[in-house]
Amino acid sequence: MTTEPSKAPPLYPKTHLLAASGIAALLSLALLVFPSSDVEAKRTTLTLDLDSPIEQLTQDQDASDAQQATIETAESPFAQIEGAKENTETAQAAPAPEVARAPAHREVTVAKGDTLSTLFEKVGLPAAAVNDALASDKRAKQFTRLKRGQKLNFELSPDGQLTTLHTNLNDLESISLTKGAKGFVFNRVTTKPAVRSAYVHGVINSSLSQSAARAGLPHSLTMDMASVFGYDIDFAQDIRQGDEFDVIYEQKMANGKVVGTGNILSARFTNRGKTYTAVRYTNKQGNSSYYTASGNSMRKAFIRTPVDFARISSRFSMGRKHPILNKIRAHKGVDYAAPRGTPIKAAGDGKVLLAGRRGGYGNTVIIQHGNSYRTLYGHMQGFAKGVKTGGSVKQGQIIGYIGTTGLSTGPHLHYEFQVNGVHVDPLGQKLPMADPIAKGERARFMQQSQPLMARMDQERATMLASAKR
Repeated sequence: MTTEPSKAPPLYPKTHLLAASGIAALLSLALLVFPSSDVEAKRTTLTLDLDSPIEQLTQDQDASDAQQATIETAESPFAQIEGAKENTETAQAAPAPEVARAPAHREVTVAKGDTLSTLFEKVGLPAAAVNDALASDKRAKQFTRLKRGQKLNFELSPDGQLTTLHTNLNDLESISLTKGAKGFVFNRVTTKPAVRSAYVHGVINSSLSQSAARAGLPHSLTMDMASVFGYDIDFAQDIRQGDEFDVIYEQKMANGKVVGTGNILSARFTNRGKTYTAVRYTNKQGNSSYYTASGNSMRKAFIRTPVDFARISSRFSMGRKHPILNKIRAHKGVDYAAPRGTPIKAAGDGKVLLAGRRGGYGNTVIIQHGNSYRTLYGHMQGFAKGVKTGGSVKQGQIIGYIGTTGLSTGPHLHYEFQVNGVHVDPLGQKLPMADPIAKGERARFMQQSQPLMARMDQERATMLASAKR
């Protein structure tokens, strides 16, 4: 019996060979679809371990499934190129977002030699912009009246055009130009200041003006104080060293700073040991005047001195030697020496009998006050506006200015006072009184007067106590 030799079992199962053939086919297809280096990379990392046929078959099947999924979902190279092209075109078609420019604010300070044109140039505006702004309104020319240190504020649109121009004229007034549909519109704003009361105390050791300034009283209020007490005190000859004064006055405030003054509310002046008081009061009819603390009028029929702070150069005398005529000649008035152009005030209400030339008096004004009184003002440089023969004047009104016209050796006022046609010494004449507070308003007046007097006492005591520390 012949025994046929047994066939050796195949080295690899058939299923295994089929799997290997499938993998080789997949690799060939991948090379056709992905000819890039990515395929080379995948190929170099692929390992075939055939030591465990069953395990390898399972792994090969999983890899085959994964590779097939990759082939089914991947885009072709042409699709990738088209997609990249579309992205590029989309990026080029979309415009870059614009960055919005905010309106600009510029502030410039006027320096020496600056004009409105140079200030426009500093903020980058052309000369035409100046013309457009000034031509918009005739009041816009106020912007050309520049002062050194003044600030101008410019508002510019995003494209650099002027939209608003603004400046402060002073602490209370500002002007602006704002561009509208029909050009620039001019506007002025006036701020109403707050009013408070302030107190000062002074002692005279030189002149009233210097002492008042040292105490902090503005010059305008010093003049007002002299007018208030001018019926009782001759500030040309009566002031003495050691005289004192207290004043409560209105102070105007804006933006936390003093911008002006108002009226004297109350005052006290001690002259040669005698004290005078004054309180401002407005009656129910709206008329304001000054009265003593007890309610008597400070206003007499005449003021004592027609020139503020003048020096008496010659007194009333019936036997004075005339400086020019060089002979004895009565001097029927009082001469007040003061700088040329110093204002002269009417001593009282009256009718102007003369405003013109009169012999040695030069330019002269004569005023009739009622039936009994007449005053004369000579050697005037000129007459105030509106003062003419036949007209009327009010007490304290400026009627002319000191000069040297007529027989005069220097600038001064020659002042005469007549009672029933007789010359009297105006320095010694007892002046008639005006009416006191009306009985129906006396209680109301005292409600204002007493607190003001008490405040002056308190303020003075506090100030003196502080000075002793």
